Amino acid sequence: MPLFAALKDRPVLVIGGGEIAARKIVFLRRAGAKIQVVATRLDPEVHELAEQGQIHWLATEFTEEQIDNVFLVIAATNNRELNQRVFAAADARHRLVNVVDNQPLCSFIFPSIVDRSPLLIAISSGGNAPVLARLLREKIEALLPKELGRMAEVAGRWRERIKDTLKTTAERRRFWERAFRGRFASLMAAGNQQAAEQVLAQTLQQPERAQGEIILVGAGPGDAGLLTLRGLQVLQQADVVFYDHLVTDEIRELVRRDADLICVGKRAGKHAVPQHETNRMLTDAAREGKTVVRLKGGDPFIFGRGGEELQAAAAAGIPFQVVPGVTAASGATAYAGIPLTHREHAQSVTFVTGHYKPDSAPFDWAQLAQSRQTLAIYMGTMKAAEISAQLIKHGRDGTTPVAVISRGTRADQQVSTGTLQQLENLAKDAPMPALLVIGEVVNLHHELAWFQHTTGAEGFASVVNLA
Repeated sequence: MPLFAALKDRPVLVIGGGEIAARKIVFLRRAGAKIQVVATRLDPEVHELAEQGQIHWLATEFTEEQIDNVFLVIAATNNRELNQRVFAAADARHRLVNVVDNQPLCSFIFPSIVDRSPLLIAISSGGNAPVLARLLREKIEALLPKELGRMAEVAGRWRERIKDTLKTTAERRRFWERAFRGRFASLMAAGNQQAAEQVLAQTLQQPERAQGEIILVGAGPGDAGLLTLRGLQVLQQADVVFYDHLVTDEIRELVRRDADLICVGKRAGKHAVPQHETNRMLTDAAREGKTVVRLKGGDPFIFGRGGEELQAAAAAGIPFQVVPGVTAASGATAYAGIPLTHREHAQSVTFVTGHYKPDSAPFDWAQLAQSRQTLAIYMGTMKAAEISAQLIKHGRDGTTPVAVISRGTRADQQVSTGTLQQLENLAKDAPMPALLVIGEVVNLHHELAWFQHTTGAEGFASVVNLA
């Protein structure tokens, strides 16, 4: 039966003073236990704690009477006979006892702990597979925000006030469900505890007027493993997710199961949903009290119109936050083995979009054509011929190495390399989405490419070299 033991100021006996005992002592001190140690000698770490008065070195030899006045017992020695004696003495006195790494000699087991104090999550395999329990703990650690502990502390302070105002259990449950999945949780995650508690007060005064918010999340360039930890946590909180075509199926699978998924994707020349309509849908959903996630490929503030959508939210008085993502230029080039900067090849990198508003100012081609810098061009395949011609016209050598990275970081990634004067042919039939990379760093692709991507029935890497 899983139990949580209150060890604060309770005496705990540890038999052993070595490395394993030291690990258990750290765990017990965190719980506030009064630790007594029996050992012939102490490791330096444990000895220092004893000298500082943090623990009590009770004796050098174990006797059964030492168990009489303690709450629980831990044997952390490599002496089988001694461990057996400790277990038998503790068992006879009805004391909980743990003999480390000897499950039959344990009346309690140390679980793997996810610590968000005062919130604790314990995982145990009953001593059968402790490594599996640890691996599960690592997965849960990744899902749970570090701020959960502070959130639980705030909730504890508000409990009586909530109970005085909301008289039924059902009302209080709905209140906390809304708080832990809504604006209160978001503000706590952002470190703004004062504003978070103001939200609790407002919600308590007008529980029927739930306040929603918009969370702009960068999904990364494709590989679900590149979604940030904060992004994953937000996807688990969403009531509704508006996503675009660059968001892969694998990333959408990470969204909370009962959240609504709505595609508002855009492709060049094929605007499925006009931008102003997307803005309206986002703000309308937030006004309904929902946690709205706007999920965008790459990073939402790099050629993703994220700023425009949040301007609409701000104008509508809707609270919002931003979770950055790995942008395509960073992710796709890394998976292609092309460093954006290198001391011997490029001292700067410039991100450029090849898809711009018709009435916007033209590129400063002379500036872009400077040598010893890398150009990463988003959405540039349709204008590859113009890009190549203008850069060469303004001084960039026609033999400058270039790469076209299609569907970067995904299982079907393709990398085509050649020279600037060949860019039009390289980009002509490149699968979308595609990134153009121009600069001497492209030459490092053949040396540093590491990502094993496969395409077609034969499963070979698809690399075209026109150099």
